[in-house]
Amino acid sequence: MSLRPYKAAARTPRQLAGLLAVALALSGCSVLQEDKIDYKSAKRGSSLDVPPDLTQLSRESRYVVPGAPVTASGYQNAQPTATAVGTAPTSVGDVRIERLGNQRWLVVNRPAGELWGPVRDFWQENGFLLDVDQQTLGIMETDWAENRAKIPQDIIRSTIGKVFDSLYSTGERDKFRTRLERGANGATEIYISHRGMVEVYSTKDKDQTVWQPRPADPELETEFLRRLMVKLGVSEAQAKAVAATAPAASAAKVAKVNNLPALQFTDNFDRAWRRVGLSLDRSGFTVEDRNRSEGVYFVRYVAQLKNVEKPGFFSRMFGATTPEPKPERYRVVVKSDASDLTTVSVLNANGQPDTSENAQRIVDLLAADMR
Repeated sequence: MSLRPYKAAARTPRQLAGLLAVALALSGCSVLQEDKIDYKSAKRGSSLDVPPDLTQLSRESRYVVPGAPVTASGYQNAQPTATAVGTAPTSVGDVRIERLGNQRWLVVNRPAGELWGPVRDFWQENGFLLDVDQQTLGIMETDWAENRAKIPQDIIRSTIGKVFDSLYSTGERDKFRTRLERGANGATEIYISHRGMVEVYSTKDKDQTVWQPRPADPELETEFLRRLMVKLGVSEAQAKAVAATAPAASAAKVAKVNNLPALQFTDNFDRAWRRVGLSLDRSGFTVEDRNRSEGVYFVRYVAQLKNVEKPGFFSRMFGATTPEPKPERYRVVVKSDASDLTTVSVLNANGQPDTSENAQRIVDLLAADMR
């Protein structure tokens, strides 16, 4: 598909005058957006042409998040419990935020089933539709949406743009994944990870565009965690105060362990497990299952084909298509020793050390996010 980066369609002065008159008549006056976030989901009928390793695949329901669905009355009557101790915690009631480097997550002393409904409502209230809503897996994922607050508020935008909103586009789309996981003492850990796409010109004449991945934005993740705290009962002032500075995380480096690619960094197992999980989410892997006690993430990965040209018009007409890469299953294993040296390695679907190029690619992707 082709969406223009932010700009208005070309109009003659007479057309602009007519549109301006219509806009003024319908809107009366313009209101500038003061918020930095104002998302609007893409239409269901159109999807981004995303790379294979960012697409969503079918999931299996082997991992069950503890807790059952809760009623609205049950949620309203829920009482806060004691706060558990964690990594650099800052608590408000039964909600706290934990921080490590550019990664943050919430710890809430409520069962996951009690939180699922409010979290789902939270994303819908913020302008998103949900493409993935798997309570048994503990995973919720929004569709691709546009942050309309990034569009400059000039006089034309603040008048005509209010009526003819489709004339303007940022050329960027965002998707957020929320993962709920059982933590210590019956608490629930909530992780929010961001993935972004940007529209760029694909021809010298700038008459065609394609969508390409852009880096994850930790500030967006933190902002939505802050907003979720408010949804869960924390005041605006308190939420802003706790989402402040973060302790530095140790840098991760690619290494060879037993002549196989691996990722190494200094952290205890609990923090390492969280860091790897967030990096998998940010990098677009499909996490089918996870076993925290054994330190294993069960993932699917789709390697992008290199040096494969897209078929031309006549080739497509007569049936020639670009071969589609197939997803493969892997196990990402997290192990920490007594000195808190953590090693992340890649196994194949059968649990054997993987010697393929994909194992190196997976390690490089995780390292890029965790540096």
